Amino acid sequence: ALHVKDMQVSRQFYGRILGLHELTGDEVPATLVKLVSAGKVANFVLPDGTILDLFWKPDLESPHPDPSQEFTRTGHLAFDIAPDLFDQAVEVLQHQQVPIGHGPVERPTGRGIYFYDPDGLLLEIRCDPASVTM
Repeated sequence: ALHVKDMQVSRQFYGRILGLHELTGDEVPATLVKLVSAGKVANFVLPDGTILDLFWKPDLESPHPDPSQEFTRTGHLAFDIAPDLFDQAVEVLQHQQVPIGHGPVERPTGRGIYFYDPDGLLLEIRCDPASVTM
């Protein structure tokens, strides 16, 4: 679960830009239907079935106004994608003018790009080294 300051902006970011499927209608867990209906929660499903919940916190303030300053308890949240989709994901981030923190980078562990969500949380899209030519 992530706290977000602007639910609409975050829903657009995680749904439209990152391409995660937002749960709607009968897909929403019964325990969250009222909160989702009130616009206080949004649920997204990742390709592996993991659910990412966004909780609306309108008074949320970043720990630091500069998003490159790390949160005290969070390094980053990483999303694995197929190696053949990595370059396309980078293009989407750049086209949507998502703030990039670092990368793309190539390492023996794979490729990655670090970027910020609308609330300044550092995220990473990464893929296995199958596409890395070192």
